[in-house]
Amino acid sequence: MEMQMSKVHECEAIDCAYNAERTCHTMAITVGDGSCAMCDTFKKSDMKGGISRAIAGVGACRKEDCQFNESLECSAESITVGMHSGHPDCKTFQMR
Repeated sequence: MEMQMSKVHECEAIDCAYNAERTCHTMAITVGDGSCAMCDTFKKSDMKGGISRAIAGVGACRKEDCQFNESLECSAESITVGMHSGHPDCKTFQMR
């Protein structure tokens, strides 16, 4: 079965350069492997970036202990990114 790239359904990181109206407009994000499932693509900036017609996908997930991680790819249909302790985290993350 062919895997489809998971989409970022909503993003609460409104001060991110890629965020417009709670939607992420980069081609893809990376979820990191730190203590949190943090969005490593986050860029705090007043300058806006990305592609207005693009809805971000999850290009890579380095959070190996997530139940949706399959070979470092996200298998969730979509994810939500929300703020946690001053940084954006994948709120869809679920421990195996």
